[in-house]
Amino acid sequence: MAASRGELLGLTEDELAALMVDWGEKPYRGRQLYQALYRRRQLDPGSMTEFSRSLRRKLASCTITLPRLHRRQLAADGTEKYLLELTDGEKIECVLIPERKRNTLCISTQAGCPLDCRFCLTAMLGFRRNLDPGEILGQILYVLGDKDLAMGSTGDGSRPALTNLVLMGMGEPLLNLDSVLKSLIILADPGGLALSPRRITLSTVGLVPQLRKLARAPVVPNLAISLSATTDEVRDRLMPVNRRYPIEAVLQACADYPLKGNQRVTFEYVLMDGVNDSDDDARRLVKLLAPLRSKVNLLPLNPGNANGLKPSPPDRVKRFREILAGKSLPAYVRKPRGMEIFAACGQLHLAADQLSRTTRTSRLDTNR
Repeated sequence: MAASRGELLGLTEDELAALMVDWGEKPYRGRQLYQALYRRRQLDPGSMTEFSRSLRRKLASCTITLPRLHRRQLAADGTEKYLLELTDGEKIECVLIPERKRNTLCISTQAGCPLDCRFCLTAMLGFRRNLDPGEILGQILYVLGDKDLAMGSTGDGSRPALTNLVLMGMGEPLLNLDSVLKSLIILADPGGLALSPRRITLSTVGLVPQLRKLARAPVVPNLAISLSATTDEVRDRLMPVNRRYPIEAVLQACADYPLKGNQRVTFEYVLMDGVNDSDDDARRLVKLLAPLRSKVNLLPLNPGNANGLKPSPPDRVKRFREILAGKSLPAYVRKPRGMEIFAACGQLHLAADQLSRTTRTSRLDTNR
């Protein structure tokens, strides 16, 4: 339990109730604290006037820690990227994407990532560590406070709301599944952050055992699969994890994933020039996804990526989508957001690291 280290953020209602009992308080005080932290977003124990002074003093001896802003970038389209620093100095990224009828926040679940996908810049950072639930939720609370956003589908009528959440920042969420599942419980709880699971999407490369565990979890989010290839040969090269969990196994796990109403599994397909964007690729994709309730997000490769890969040209993207749509497979070309600030995950972190290295080198040169 994080409270053993004095940190309250990330604890569930049951854990906070147990903490209160340990302190000689009634269990319902845990529920009050839970709602103060997550529902009302009161992060200063001194402001929790429902508690006695002695209890507030005990709470003040604990910590309620949000990440610290290290750097931010704002694009002309309103996309805002945050590079946040954790207590141990590790840095993570999240991105706020405002649109006319919704505001979406993409958050990280790991510092760095171990999966080494060729088209992802986070892979260049390597893997640092998993985030705990408080660090996952802390990104949301930081941005809510920074932009004065309400939480939920409609907000409180006087200010805009954070309406959608995507776990697709730094890291692979299913490699940190225990922390992610705990965060989802607090996110979806009406007494917590109160965001409907229908407005939460988890993006993954498709780790089959963890996918099956997620399907049985207390809170089941929307599912997005990073596919980006239609043959194991190509996906092996782009995404080494495919050698362990090939396309057929991932698609079978998707077929077994519980869907409600008009829900579909989203397949994210990053289009790379001459790699995975041919007419044959499009036709194979239609065949692969035919048995599933699915839709496809087509994403031209972000130009900030490395490894010699290039984004598919616009006419190739258009043709690829037309083939999918012509076979009644819903397909959407996602307009790149925050292009001038390189909003793809990992880029702001790498830019900050490069700036730090340049500054250190400059100081060394000056001191010579």
